Amino acid sequence: MGACIAYVIIAVPCGRNQDHSVFAIPEFDASEYANAVLSGEPYPPPSTAIPSPVTGSSTEAHVLGQPQMQGSRPRSMLSTLSVLEPAREDISVAISKLDLGIEDASKQIKALVTAHHEDLLLYSSNTRHWSGLLASVRQGLDDVELSIHQLRRKIRLPYESLQMQVTRLQRIHYANNALRRIGRFFVLEKRLETLAEELARYELGASWTSEGERDPSRDAGAIDGKRLSAESHEEKGRVITKAALTITELGTFPAVSFEVAADLGAGALLDDGSDIEDDQRDACQYGATTAGRFNHVPLCSVNIVAAYIPFISDTRAKVTKEVEAMVIQGLTALDQSVLASSLQAAYNLQMLPQLVAGLMKDLTDAAERRIRNAFDLLSMSKEIIAKVSQSQLYKSRVRTEPTSVTAPQFAAALWARLESLIEQMSGCCVKVYTLEKVLNLKRDPATGVSFLDVSMKARVSLENKPSSTFWASLGMTLEKCCWDAAKSSTFLQQTLSSGYLRLLRLFHEFFASIALHTDTVYTESHQSPETVVVLRALSTFEGIYLSRSLTRLNEAVSQAFLAGTRVPPNANDGIAIARLITNELDSARFDPLLVRAVAKNVATTLDNVATKADALISTERSAVSLLGPLATPQQVLNGQVASCLYYSYTKLSTLMEDHPQTISALIQPGINKILTRYDCVIDPLLAAIRNEIAAVISRIHRVDLQKSADSMAGMTGPSLYMKDLADKLDFVKTSILSNFAQEIARSWIPGIVKYVIRTFVLHASIASPLTEVGKLQLTTDMTELEFALSAFLIDNLQGKRGGSLESIGEEYKMLRAMRPLLFLENSHLGSSERTAGLPPLVVLHHILVRSPIPLPHTLHGWQETEYVRWIEDHSPQEAYSLIESSLNQWQHESGAGEYIQLAWIVLRHAKGER
Repeated sequence: MGACIAYVIIAVPCGRNQDHSVFAIPEFDASEYANAVLSGEPYPPPSTAIPSPVTGSSTEAHVLGQPQMQGSRPRSMLSTLSVLEPAREDISVAISKLDLGIEDASKQIKALVTAHHEDLLLYSSNTRHWSGLLASVRQGLDDVELSIHQLRRKIRLPYESLQMQVTRLQRIHYANNALRRIGRFFVLEKRLETLAEELARYELGASWTSEGERDPSRDAGAIDGKRLSAESHEEKGRVITKAALTITELGTFPAVSFEVAADLGAGALLDDGSDIEDDQRDACQYGATTAGRFNHVPLCSVNIVAAYIPFISDTRAKVTKEVEAMVIQGLTALDQSVLASSLQAAYNLQMLPQLVAGLMKDLTDAAERRIRNAFDLLSMSKEIIAKVSQSQLYKSRVRTEPTSVTAPQFAAALWARLESLIEQMSGCCVKVYTLEKVLNLKRDPATGVSFLDVSMKARVSLENKPSSTFWASLGMTLEKCCWDAAKSSTFLQQTLSSGYLRLLRLFHEFFASIALHTDTVYTESHQSPETVVVLRALSTFEGIYLSRSLTRLNEAVSQAFLAGTRVPPNANDGIAIARLITNELDSARFDPLLVRAVAKNVATTLDNVATKADALISTERSAVSLLGPLATPQQVLNGQVASCLYYSYTKLSTLMEDHPQTISALIQPGINKILTRYDCVIDPLLAAIRNEIAAVISRIHRVDLQKSADSMAGMTGPSLYMKDLADKLDFVKTSILSNFAQEIARSWIPGIVKYVIRTFVLHASIASPLTEVGKLQLTTDMTELEFALSAFLIDNLQGKRGGSLESIGEEYKMLRAMRPLLFLENSHLGSSERTAGLPPLVVLHHILVRSPIPLPHTLHGWQETEYVRWIEDHSPQEAYSLIESSLNQWQHESGAGEYIQLAWIVLRHAKGER
């Protein structure tokens, strides 16, 4: 009834001035509203908020069937009755109002049903259809549930029965496996007892040998100790190897003692890992839910097996002790067979990685202790004081630094310790390499993996090969001790740096002593990385030695160039520098790395020599001036510096022939720099001498060689230019070359003589016109030239007389052949026998001089000096081509036919010589 009242009230039209906002609140209750109206109380209670009647509700407007108008006030605002106030009218009036509202709502419902009756009928038809379909689906689901229940009942019982049988079968398999392993255990245990008894007999025989007498009660079954030491070491090794293998088969964790393993529970001792894997595989095959270590029967839990665990533990301890003793014995005696047997036993015990790691630690620690002891001044001082105190009445106090009196004793003790250190390091190194060699040779027969790989791949193993570990530790310790010794002790620093060569030779002896047992090589062509690591550890003392070596070299250079231009360096200074460099290189020659470092110091020193010499060398015009009568100060200075550079260059160049290419490559650039500075002095001076000589000889063309015999009567002396040439040669010899070392001057003189002869012969061959008187004058000049050149040579060849010019060679023959050429008949000029010793070009020049044909330089407008210089700068073929062009041009000149024919003959002979 309350719902109907609410519906009627909602359906009241707005035209009746009713406030409908109360029906729009979310908490509206029709029953409470009806009771409030009947009792005259406000609804909703004052505590409940009512939406504002101004805006209204779109839902309310839709329900009332009236559109909501914008901009207009709702009619409810004009109502004089508010639902929030108590009702003031009679109950009958209210009921009549409700009746009217109900009627109005009924009309609206009928209107809605009439308007939408087709849709309502369609919804009703569809509902009836889907209800039938849902009923059929529900029936199908009931049938499926019934089938599943029946199928489950047919499968579940057989499955439970089968599962029970599988579980029973698995338990039988576990029991069978346990019995099999127990049987295998007793077989191994009996074998271990036999091996332990045999090992005990070996120990008993050895103990009798050490005691010197036997106990008759223990004589039965014992092995003679003498026979053991001679014959049965290998057999004992085999017994230990078999025992180790047997012990390993009895347990899976051999690195753990048997007592500790027994406390670990199931699977920690006497459990074969392959059996557990088989159990897991069988469990998966039979469909068991649990397998492996949870159902695996540990033999430790079997009482009859547990009784033998102490025996196995004791035997394992004995075998381990024997293995360690065999390893020590094999390394001490370097017996690879004993070492191989012990390592095989350690591998069988599965303790090989730990054993190898322990051995390497012991060897490296021993080497480190001995290195530290060798540089320990405190223990050295105590040792020296103990020796001194035995011969003296008083005891001196301990000193960490020796005094001037005890310094020789400390030095002798230090070198004795270092020599002992080298021997001990050699022993340790050979042991390490022997161990690594045996580890690399021994392999697992099943997998083929070497013991070295096994030792390096284990969880507790080496990080690198034993040899690499040893060298790295040795180098690190040696470097640290050398650094600390040089830093903390002045005595050690001075003794080992000054005696670094002796220290280095000790390490060379170390490398030589281990070369037969290791793969280390230390030669000039190749140095093994291990040797470089060790020698690099001595870099502290090597640096001090190289610093002192460089200081000695620089002091020698500074001493030579100390006075500068006042007293420039001379030949003796150059010899002293070269001798010091030779001594430094020869001292370090035995070590390829040290000699390279010294060579770098030498290169620096030679650069310093070149720089200082360059600063002293004078490049002024007076340094090459030959005006005379004395040498200029600049020439004297350059001569002294050049002598110093010359001897430095020659001595060092000879030295480089005795050193390998690597050392020469370091020093040769410095030698080349010195040679360059030397050439900067020599080349300009020699060029000036040649130019001056050429200028004097070119004056031959100023001599009148076409005078008659009457005009030359009484004038048979040499020409003036020849006298000037003799004076110039004497000036060069006495004033210029005397400033240089005698060896330098002696090397220049033959070249100067050859140049003088070549230049004179070329100028004499083109001197024209030439008469008989002129020929005689040239002959006289040639004689004077021979005398001048002989004097030039004799004084610089230590007074050797006779045959000095003959030593010049072809040039002297050319000068001697020039004299008869002047007096040959024209017909004989084309004969190569008559002109032997002369270049064809000189003969061609003389033919052209006799002929009316002008010489080549005349055709081109050159001076005689320019033509001679052109010949010196060009090849003979180019000179022949120049003459051929002249002959072709004067081919038809009258009176020149004979000479042209002679010239062509000489040209053909010259081309034939080519």
